Amino acid sequence: MFERLARFVVYKRWWVIAAWLVAAAAAVAFAPSLKTTSDQANFLPNSYESIQATEIAQSAFGQTDGATATIVVRRSDGGQLTEADQATVGKLAETISGAGIDKVSGAFTAPQAVSPNKLVQLVTVGLGDNPQDPTLTAAIESIRSASDPVLANTGLERLVTGDIAMYADNEDAFNNALVIVGIATFLLIVVLLLIIYRSPLAAILPLVTVGIVTVVSTGLIATMADVFGLDADPSIEIILTIVLYGVGTDYILFLLFRFRERLRAGDETKPALVTSVSRVGEVIASAAGAIVIAFLALLLAVFGAFRSLGPALAIAVVVMGLAAVTLVPAIVSLIGTAVFWPSKSWKKTPKGTTFQRLGRFTGRRPAVVALISGGLMVALASGAFFMKTDYDQNAQLPSGTESAEGYEALQAGFPAGALAPTQVIVRSDSGARIDPATLSGLADRLRAVPGVGSVMPGPEGSPATLNQDGTVARVDLLLAGSPYSNEALALAGGELRDVAHAATPPGTTAYVGGLSSIFADVKKANDRDLRVIFPVAGLLIAVILALLLRSLVAPLYLIVAVVLGFFATLGATVFAFQGIGDRPGLSFTLPIILYLFVVAIGTDYNILMIARLREEARLGNDPRTAADLAIEHAGPSVGAAGLILAGTFASMLLAGISFLMEMGFSVSVGILISAFVMAMFLVPSVTALVGRRAWWPGHADTAPAAEPERDLAYSGRPSSD
Repeated sequence: MFERLARFVVYKRWWVIAAWLVAAAAAVAFAPSLKTTSDQANFLPNSYESIQATEIAQSAFGQTDGATATIVVRRSDGGQLTEADQATVGKLAETISGAGIDKVSGAFTAPQAVSPNKLVQLVTVGLGDNPQDPTLTAAIESIRSASDPVLANTGLERLVTGDIAMYADNEDAFNNALVIVGIATFLLIVVLLLIIYRSPLAAILPLVTVGIVTVVSTGLIATMADVFGLDADPSIEIILTIVLYGVGTDYILFLLFRFRERLRAGDETKPALVTSVSRVGEVIASAAGAIVIAFLALLLAVFGAFRSLGPALAIAVVVMGLAAVTLVPAIVSLIGTAVFWPSKSWKKTPKGTTFQRLGRFTGRRPAVVALISGGLMVALASGAFFMKTDYDQNAQLPSGTESAEGYEALQAGFPAGALAPTQVIVRSDSGARIDPATLSGLADRLRAVPGVGSVMPGPEGSPATLNQDGTVARVDLLLAGSPYSNEALALAGGELRDVAHAATPPGTTAYVGGLSSIFADVKKANDRDLRVIFPVAGLLIAVILALLLRSLVAPLYLIVAVVLGFFATLGATVFAFQGIGDRPGLSFTLPIILYLFVVAIGTDYNILMIARLREEARLGNDPRTAADLAIEHAGPSVGAAGLILAGTFASMLLAGISFLMEMGFSVSVGILISAFVMAMFLVPSVTALVGRRAWWPGHADTAPAAEPERDLAYSGRPSSD
């Protein structure tokens, strides 16, 4: 099949290129824009208590999840606020309300907004119903500008904080980080490809191809999301770009290395390209299939952010895999050996290369190589036992901004949870009015729960706020610690819910909502998803490998190697950030990111190496010689692809933002482990030790009857990459 496809693509190159350009133009002209949201509540099903609480509160009290900013006012000398100071803060709220600032729906303060120690007073500014509105950052600057004249010469200073203010303050940091990472990634890919091929055309080819594929796949993804009404996390565009550059560069390298190998073996240009596509095509199809299955396993997630990633990334990989066996060879067929210009290295076979020496050593000492490579991965994997998760998004942001200082100033007078109160919603079961007097006991019980800082008083100092018909009540709690901390999540999702459910007045039901409760449910959903997705994906990838290799034995140790690689990467990241870096934990999204980039994409290298091992065995080589030759011939493409992809992620270490640095380090280390430890040494050495039993019960190591004679003769060491 791949040989027929290869002949069509190589000899009908203009048709293929034209088809891709038409597809890209159609995507630009007709595809809708991709809708994204970063509201974590949107990604949880309504079976979770925090979502039920949010829905009830929205129905009873109106929009409760709108955007807000908090102005923290304090005296410049650190003293207590006087009555005159509090009156000035009231004037500040009136000024903000009447300033006509776009997106500002109002500003208010009250005696309850003065901290018990009178060190700070809060002004809450409403910013509409859509926290995802990108224009809200401009409103933050306008609020700050309008505040300054009111507080001038009063001895008071203001600090605007809250989620929107934090985003506004860090927008430049994120934009600068993306620019730095983008430039570094571009330069790295170009420079490394120039070093590998010493050709500008070979360096530019992945950039052009991935650019076309990005346009086509983004259009398809946006169309799918529009048809099925799906929302995507804002990170989808960044992840999509990285995935396409990762697998795209890998597949192009696989093809170009094999094309150069066939040219060195004496083939003419077009026959060499046909042979390369027919041989590498199966590898690319299998590798893409494994990645697609791994991504589609995310459909089993209950957390919507993961579930929406699956089909989107699967579409992108399918398009990239198709481009790798059609568009790329069509372009190479058009330019021929000029793809390597001005280098002449494609004409000669280097002798005594590093990969030849590594192959010989592995072939002679497979047990030693397996012990060293496997032992290294096991040692790194031990760190995974000490992993802690971190949901504190504020701690991920750069310090020193006004919003960060405002958050610290707020804690001088209020519990740290004041920026994101935890809400206990009480609803009447029968629709009858709730007696306000019965809510005092509930508020007292909630206030006594360890970890609760205080209860925010409602109207006229009452412990709860009732809706108009009195059937729903809301008790606002301020947690003592950060609403994002693991302790707050454990409290909101555990003891606080237990107490609320037990202490609710007769005839009513309590629901715990708010940011901490939402993230507690996100954590629960995340833990469940990882337990389900990993085994299912592993089983399905094993099926793909079994179909590729016609074997039941090799897929088993390949999957074990992949799992070990995942935990080795996680452990190395724990050592780096929780140990050396003294971080409280790793981001809760990190395991799924490693799944996407290390498990899914890293499987490419295993597939390329095991396919080459099978090919060398088919040429009549014994298992140890096959391992020797597989490392010599496939090692350079695996190494080059792994180095480029790892370098791409390593550029994120320049971002200066904790999460991006964490992601860059972990994925780059994971790719290096997958390419240079697992695929390069562990898989060939174990295959050499298992011997011909690796291909049981099939005969994948036996040459097909139609095997060309010139390839059967190609069993020694006549060429190398």
